[in-house]
Amino acid sequence: MSLTVDHVFHDLKAFLKDHQVTMNETMREQHSHDESYHKSSLPDVVVFPDSADEVSGIVKVANEHHTPIIPYGLGTSLEGHVIPNDHGITIDFSQMNKVLEVREKDFLVRVQPGITRSQLNKELKKYGLFFSVDPGADATLGGMAATNASGTTSVKYGVMRDQVHDLEVVLADGQVIHTGNLAQKSSSGYHLNSLFVGSEGTLGCITELTLKLYGIPEHIVAARASFASIDDAVEAVVSILHAGVPIARVELIDEPSMKQANLFSDTNYKEKSTLFLEFHGNEPGLNHDVEFTKEIVADHHCEEIYFEEDNAARNRLWEARHNLAYAYIHGSPGKKLMVTDVCVPISELAGAITHARENVNELDLHGGILGHVGDGNYHVLLMLNTEDPEEVKKAKKLNEKIVDYALQRGGTCTGEHGVGIGKMKYQQKEHGSALQVMENIKAALDPKGIFNPHKLVQPKRRSV
Repeated sequence: MSLTVDHVFHDLKAFLKDHQVTMNETMREQHSHDESYHKSSLPDVVVFPDSADEVSGIVKVANEHHTPIIPYGLGTSLEGHVIPNDHGITIDFSQMNKVLEVREKDFLVRVQPGITRSQLNKELKKYGLFFSVDPGADATLGGMAATNASGTTSVKYGVMRDQVHDLEVVLADGQVIHTGNLAQKSSSGYHLNSLFVGSEGTLGCITELTLKLYGIPEHIVAARASFASIDDAVEAVVSILHAGVPIARVELIDEPSMKQANLFSDTNYKEKSTLFLEFHGNEPGLNHDVEFTKEIVADHHCEEIYFEEDNAARNRLWEARHNLAYAYIHGSPGKKLMVTDVCVPISELAGAITHARENVNELDLHGGILGHVGDGNYHVLLMLNTEDPEEVKKAKKLNEKIVDYALQRGGTCTGEHGVGIGKMKYQQKEHGSALQVMENIKAALDPKGIFNPHKLVQPKRRSV
């Protein structure tokens, strides 16, 4: 144990209970990686705070010793966000997992960062309310805010940033601030909610969130539409959106991914390029939307479309979609998952997906294409043998081609997974001189560079 780590551990033990701070090798290993292919690295210490006051104390210790801090939810991130490459203190928020207040008349909920979206929605069901953002993993709300997560429902309800009314955040000096309020709108001051949502733990630690809720729809209909080609499926999505159909979910799953879904989820869906769709609303309105959608997909050579109104059947459909990443992982033991994550304008979507498939084939890689195509976000899932340099090289080349294509057409290198380690090299190309503004904000709020260093932006340490 180094002298600095010894001092950090001693200072943490001064105000945390024995079970809240550990240097156990197994526990450190559990916090050394996320679900990406990026190389793992052990933290020096793992802590489990119960309150914002304890988080503030932890941050003060880290700031005093110039020790990195890595906020940690469930480790479901996909770009190395929680990997402590500079070691330091990993703050595991699993003990801060409570619903603090449900304000049903305001359609708001106040929660701690360690609660997961499924835990929250289970609690909200008795109020007739739900939280809309649903990334593939059952991630924590704090982690979802940190990466500005989205999911299958973003086409109707928006992404994580759209749901945040207020955050409680611990800054680098241990100060605790609130970034918003309970009002539906405000024209007062800088929009700090948007600054901290998507900051990936590089500006502070989120210790509480106030989030927007929605009423559970009166009627829900899901559908599965199969197409002869992936181009037909994508063009159908564009037509549905142009027609103004108020669709709640529209997901693309290509033929290889449908095969993986059937194997993993024990389903028997047609193994063609497929759209998973869902409609929310009242029954008369939905009947009209469903009939209109049938006409649209028929114009794009839809081979068959099945509608599911039964709750169990709908759940089975969306579980198959949400579990696709795990389907690939379990189908390729010994390999690591690499996921591309670009987002393009809707008008560029068809060309982008065709370009992606052509390059997957050209590089002789095996992967599936899927995504939240209702908002232009799509992924290529690749399973890599990280011990094979040639395979890793080809996968990185594919990622670069896909990102370059998106950026050249006004898109972004990441639509929902975030920057972390994996997308930092694209930040200058995407943001230009605006990247320096981000680096200046980082330096102003975190002058010693202790918060999740070398993620999202490179820190510019100021003399302090």
